Formats: sequence, C-alpha cells, structure tokens
Amino acid sequence: MQEIYFNTIAEAIRDIREGKMIIVVDDEDRENEGDFLMAGEMVNTEAINFMVTHGRGLVCAPVNKEIARRFKLNHMVVDGADPDEANFTISIDHKKLTTTGISAADRANTIRELTNSDSKATDFRRPGHIFPLLGVEGGVLRRAGHTEAALDLAKLAGLKPVGIICEIMRENGEMARVPELAKMAKDYGLTFITIKDLIAYRNKTESLVHEVMQMEMPTVYGDFTLHAFQESMTGDIHLALTKGTWDVGEPILTRVHSSDLIGDIFGSRNKQSGDVLHSAMAQVEEEGQGVVLYMNRNQRGSILMNQLQTLKEMQEGPLKDSEVEMNNNPKKGDTRDYGIGAQILQALDVTKLRLLTNNPVKRIGIKSFGLEIVEQVPIHSEKALSQR
Repeated sequence: MQEIYFNTIAEAIRDIREGKMIIVVDDEDRENEGDFLMAGEMVNTEAINFMVTHGRGLVCAPVNKEIARRFKLNHMVVDGADPDEANFTISIDHKKLTTTGISAADRANTIRELTNSDSKATDFRRPGHIFPLLGVEGGVLRRAGHTEAALDLAKLAGLKPVGIICEIMRENGEMARVPELAKMAKDYGLTFITIKDLIAYRNKTESLVHEVMQMEMPTVYGDFTLHAFQESMTGDIHLALTKGTWDVGEPILTRVHSSDLIGDIFGSRNKQSGDVLHSAMAQVEEEGQGVVLYMNRNQRGSILMNQLQTLKEMQEGPLKDSEVEMNNNPKKGDTRDYGIGAQILQALDVTKLRLLTNNPVKRIGIKSFGLEIVEQVPIHSEKALSQR
C-alpha cells in the first residue's frame, strides 16, 4: 500500500499567505472529504476555474460572524439545521462586478469583494452563485470542518477572515478519497494537509478551556472529584466528575452529558435525562474509575421553549432508551461541543473512551480531536433508581 505524504501546517500557512491553493482532508469518520482551499482576498479567475474544473464541487466562501453581520448574510436555514453540516447563509453575487454571476471571473469578483473594507451589504444581490458559510467561533478546536479550517488558516496567515473551498470529486461524480487526493496534490504541486494536523497545531499553543476549580464532591451515588472548566471565549463553565486514577492512553469509562434543565433538575418522567446522568454516575462509582463530563448549555429563551414543546409532544407515549438519550441532547451530535469536551478530557488525561451511551450512533469527526471510542457501554437506569 502506497504511503500517503501530508505536508506540515507551517507549509500550508506559508502557501495560503502567498495566495496559493492547497488541499485539505478531514477525518475518515466524518466526511473523509478533500477540498481545494485558499484565502478569499487572494482569489482570481484562474483559481476559481481550476477549482470547478478539477474539483467539480460547490464553490463556497467561509466567513466569520463579523463578516456575516456586516454584509447581512442571514442563515439559509434557521430551524432544523443539522449542526454537523455546513452552516450556509443566503447565496450572493456582487451587483456591479458580475454579469450572470456564474462565470469564474464573476465568482472571483464576488468573493474578493467580501474582503474589501469599502464594500457594503447593499453591494450584493441575493440569491446568487457564491455560498458563504458561517464558521464556528473557535475554529477547528470546536468544529473539525473545512469551513473552520479555511478561516483558521487565513487567520494564521495574517489575512482577512474569508476563505474559498470547493469539494473534490472524481470524474464519475463520486467523492475523491485520500489516495486520489494525494495523487492530485503531487500532480499539481499542491500542499496537502489534514484537519486533524491543524487541530494538533493549534492545540500546541491554544486552549479554549482552562480548569478554574477542583474539589471533593460526595454524592448519593459515590464520592467524586469535581473539576470546573471555563471556556475562554464564552465564560461558560463545564463540570467533570472523576473517580480514581489512570495512566494516559488507558481506556476510561466516560459519560459526556449535555445539560438539560427539564430532565436533570425536575426529573420529568417523559424526559429521563436525569436518570441517565445519575445512572452514569452510579456505573462510574461501581467501576471505581471514570469520568462524567457535564457539558453546560445555556438553555435560554427559544431553546428552552423548544424543549418544552418537544416534551409536550412526547407525553403521548413512553420512550425507548435510545430516544431518551437523544432527547437528553438538545442539539444531538453537535460537533461544536466535541472540541471543548475533547480539550477537557485531554486535560484529565483521557484519550481512549469506554463511552457510556444508549445511543450507539457514529460520533462524527471525533478522531480529529485526539479521542478514540474503544467501546460503547450501555447505561442502566435502574442503577440510579435503586440508590435513591
């Protein structure tokens, strides 16, 4: 089997700064997709033409929230958006510098004007042929996507927070995978990197969370050590209950639990997230070793109302175990929490997880954050109930 060569992140930053295009591939358990990527302010007609000719995918323009706000780039989808998917805004064309909007020159002009400090929201028509994507704050340390990679690389290169990405497909229309991407990078002299390596690069010098408190926490389910971690960007506090000690790389029984006011505090019969949480605590106590990570979500306003509406609909009948757990997570499978949770677990020397869950779905992109799920362990609610 041919060995795949990946370039360094330093080489990618250099190329982005010089206005060159690179290829970026994500995690094999995510999309395992390769994209052409370059900085928005460096785009030209030739670059767009190369992308659509050899990539064949959709040309998108990752932007940060300041750019989106400035140009009034509202979300394409508000309700029902999947947090694992790209965060599309309404598509645009520049009014004066384009004709139909679809030509390589037109698309290059539209993207370049997003980086122009003199441009205004009224300079763009909607809908159009360029698809801005709103990046998650914190970049790849929160979400391991091409959108965030483009913005991170632009920032690291000292450029404006606008990128260009285009998926790479084979001639038959299927997605190109790593071997084909590596060959393409070699054939065209393009730097080839992984999002996993970009995450590791940023992790060496940056952290989105830091531990602010540690204390003993006796509970009805056992005695734990409580660790409080604070997000540097939001100030949000997340909690981790640990039991016992372990070596780095040892598989550790772990529960990652998203806070749920209705289920955790009030103990609703139809929303049994509290039972799931307490059962996980009981199982960690029984194991004598493990972690219960409590991810704090700010459940305000519409989010809480949506939960209440869902709860009302759920009163029609009992839930299966998997449904209980899915409803424990207001934004199930949200990769924006993977990066924060991963940094907390790594601070606790946990990288291999025996994951406590009744919802055995694939955790998308988790390997990019340096975590490996080696086992999925069912949660037994009766454990907590018997100890009340």
